[in-house]
Amino acid sequence: MNNRRPPVMAENDKVSKGAIRKLLSYCKKYVAVIVIALVLACAGAVFNVMGPDKLSDMTNVIVEGIMTGIDMVKFEDIAFFLLTIYILGFVFNYIQGFIMATVTQKISKKLRSDISDKINRLPLKYFDSTSFGNVLSRVTNDVDMISQTINNSLGTLVTSATTFLGALFMMFYTNWIMAVSAIVSTFFGFGIMMFIMKKSQKHFVSQQRELGNINGHIEEIYSGHNVVKAYNDEKRAEKVFDEINDRLYDSVWKAQFLSGIMMPLMGFIGNLGYVVVCVIGAILTHNGTIEFGTIVAFMIYIRLFTNPLSQMAQVATNMQSAAAAAGRVFEFLEEKELSDESHKTVRLEPADTKGDVEFKNVVFGYDKSRIIIHDFSVKTKAGQKIAIVGPTGAGKTTIVNLLMRFYDVNSGEIRIDGIPTNEMKRENVHELFCMVLQDTWIFDGTIKENIIYSKEGVTDEQVEAACKAVGLHHFIKSLPNGYDTILDDKANLSAGQKQLITIARAMIDNAPLLILDEATSSVDTRTEVLIQEAMDKLTVGKTSFVIAHRLSTIKNADLILVMKDGDIIETGNHEELLEKKGFYADLYMSQFAQ
Repeated sequence: MNNRRPPVMAENDKVSKGAIRKLLSYCKKYVAVIVIALVLACAGAVFNVMGPDKLSDMTNVIVEGIMTGIDMVKFEDIAFFLLTIYILGFVFNYIQGFIMATVTQKISKKLRSDISDKINRLPLKYFDSTSFGNVLSRVTNDVDMISQTINNSLGTLVTSATTFLGALFMMFYTNWIMAVSAIVSTFFGFGIMMFIMKKSQKHFVSQQRELGNINGHIEEIYSGHNVVKAYNDEKRAEKVFDEINDRLYDSVWKAQFLSGIMMPLMGFIGNLGYVVVCVIGAILTHNGTIEFGTIVAFMIYIRLFTNPLSQMAQVATNMQSAAAAAGRVFEFLEEKELSDESHKTVRLEPADTKGDVEFKNVVFGYDKSRIIIHDFSVKTKAGQKIAIVGPTGAGKTTIVNLLMRFYDVNSGEIRIDGIPTNEMKRENVHELFCMVLQDTWIFDGTIKENIIYSKEGVTDEQVEAACKAVGLHHFIKSLPNGYDTILDDKANLSAGQKQLITIARAMIDNAPLLILDEATSSVDTRTEVLIQEAMDKLTVGKTSFVIAHRLSTIKNADLILVMKDGDIIETGNHEELLEKKGFYADLYMSQFAQ
């Protein structure tokens, strides 16, 4: 089970300072639109800040008119002006919200698309060391976190900053004594907020990392649920889950606690500000320095001054989560890719490929310090059926991975029709092969769609012919919807039937070279015979590489390569190898020993 925990400091360094900068650079296409939205947000905030000053004037008109009568014309003019600026503020904020929501979703869509494209450009060795759940967490959780932050926080940050500065200006413009009193009462709260922000960053980074770890563990356990059950490993799996879950709980609790106390703290500071304004305002009013309306205006200014601090504190919290998420996303997008092959012009057309294959002094190791294929050389002719046999770990599947260029050799070369595969694009190499693997892959779609897969122009007759060849046609026709039956998680297919579908898929592909990696391992003996007959027809005129543990299935191979510890120790056909009474003969006889 995957319980790898990456070094905390290493990941912190990667996702901290540069993450937001990279995110802003990534959004440069939408800078002009975002600037418009932010200008509208500023304008809306300015209109809102202008309100208290007019409310102060309205209050003074009312106070002055208590004894002599209210000047309704002046009152109505102020009220109309106040209503106008509040409506404009609402309209500007609405347009800003619409723009930011649109831009945010476009950015999120591009991020998901880039991650999807990146997955196709990554070498297989990346996925050998990274759980699928962790990768999926970056596509879903991390991108969603970035999307929510851009959508909700960027406009809020600008609005809050503008409101804060506008309220500060208006307070000093109205009365500097009360302004200083209000600022002093909120100064300490702002300092504490900055201190908390600094302390909580590492917990947000840890939160996103552990979220990816727990997703990876759950995906791993769920996909192998039957194995976990069969081996009574539920307790250990649950223990690993609890360990990751505890770490996640600890990170989330600390991050949310530290960010959560900022709002109550700023609420307390705001209430303290109200008290200070009332006390100082009462003294100044008693002395005749200010009018009563000024106190009313300052009561609103205090809210406009302290609320933005609370909002900026919340934005800072969200930005910390977004920084952690962006760090993980850009770390993935910056992973080393497969080498660029756009300059390669050598190409083999499948229709013109004969199928001669040569391994020449091939050396390879998944880790270069641990070589597993030592000076592998063999030359096969077009149309031959080559079987690769040997004990587990001998390097059989590795040879196929090198042949398909899933991995590149450390030294030596592999040639197809005399052309080194490393001079061809990987896509071209893949076009030359059809594969049937031991692990079946069936996607959510109809049986027909699964068989055709990426092949174009396939007729129903060709699909039925392929299914008849593997003995699957009768079973499919017995289903209520026949070839249009949907295959999903609820599809009741045996492992053997799924394997037959993948074999039919290879027949439809009809590439000049064929790879069968334990293709009959999941079927019964009778079905194996049927498949073997179908494969004999399929391999006519094709160069085929067959990896098999059941040696009875490769008796008719033109060439058998016997491998052990990454080297070929015997070659020949079935009869020749039996006559040698060597390693192959021992393997063969052990399978049929009485």
